[in-house]
Amino acid sequence: MGRVLIIGAGGVGTVVAHKVAQNADVFTDIMIASRTKEKCEKIVKAIGNPNIKTAKVDADNVDELVALFNDFKPEIVINVALPYQDLTIMEACLKTRVNYLDTANYEPKDEAHFEYSWQWAYHDRFKEAGLTAILGCGFDPGVSGIYTAYAAKHYFDEIQYLDIVDCNAGNHHKAFATNFNPEINIREITQNGRYYENGKWVTTGPLEIHKDLTYPNIGPRDSYLLYHEELESLVKNFPTIKRARFWMTFGQEYLTHLRVIQNIGMARIDEVEYNGTKIVPLQFLKAVLPNPQDLGENYEGETSIGCRIRGIKNGKEHTYYVYNNCSHQEAYKETGMQGVSYTTGVPAMIGAMMFLKGEWKRPGVNNVEEFNPDPFMEQLNKQGLPWHEVFDKDLEL
Repeated sequence: MGRVLIIGAGGVGTVVAHKVAQNADVFTDIMIASRTKEKCEKIVKAIGNPNIKTAKVDADNVDELVALFNDFKPEIVINVALPYQDLTIMEACLKTRVNYLDTANYEPKDEAHFEYSWQWAYHDRFKEAGLTAILGCGFDPGVSGIYTAYAAKHYFDEIQYLDIVDCNAGNHHKAFATNFNPEINIREITQNGRYYENGKWVTTGPLEIHKDLTYPNIGPRDSYLLYHEELESLVKNFPTIKRARFWMTFGQEYLTHLRVIQNIGMARIDEVEYNGTKIVPLQFLKAVLPNPQDLGENYEGETSIGCRIRGIKNGKEHTYYVYNNCSHQEAYKETGMQGVSYTTGVPAMIGAMMFLKGEWKRPGVNNVEEFNPDPFMEQLNKQGLPWHEVFDKDLEL
């Protein structure tokens, strides 16, 4: 049915490649490209499909991307490289008339700040070219937006309160490790928190607000309020929302290590000089921390991610909780990667599937909640991320 190019050969890229290969009726021609071709070849070997092509590409270089796109001629690019590279890949897509999908919004290398404005600015160019760009098609952002759209379509006349809750109750048996790219992870967590209330954004200190929330099959976990990009698009696309927040769990050992990293300057993203060479401390730290791709084998436990929603239907207030629990062990058995990579990679594949099947085609730059959620929700159950619903119970928030 379609030709797909996956850019990125990390943990999420590995999951995307496995899931794309499992759906050969939709993805007829597959290429994996990365700065390191050997990593792509390793994924192909693990999948066991020699028909998957590989390529070396610098995703910071528009000309290299254009040459690759012109050579392979994909119908859609799945961008699971670094968020720094979103704009160069989007530029290359415009130059070669290729459709685009990513899992995380753009952020500049020199500032720990992320918002959709840079990518939304491409809307008119993609629309005029007749190309579809799908933003934030991981789990959060991604499935969190689709859950919200599904709730709005089927259960509410007005969504008024939205809390996205993300718990990783797994144990990787490392003193300190991040579940995805350490540089991006630490930049995200050490920023100020932010949430939306009554038409305004409220800023908090980093991890300043926290409370116990109870997660299905897991129990209570200390959950911290932080800013996450899907809040920005969801309050725009669902203007009845009065308050939107994002919560994530962290263990005390993780937070202790994080404080030490910040206190000794290793979370800095500006250059320092060391022995006559300029280095970025956080990038150096990334090089010595465990690789998230290598955590899966000994990872135990599960993740639980969902949306807790309160709103109005037929004049009455209702609550709704929709969530998925994902086993790290089961994710590893299927793809060789842990659950955090799995929960991001599976939705990216489904988003590309939605495009190739003609379910999600709209020229311009679109966030996932702007599309019909129903066929995507159906595929979540089929592709390894089944969802569960709880109606009119205490949301704890």
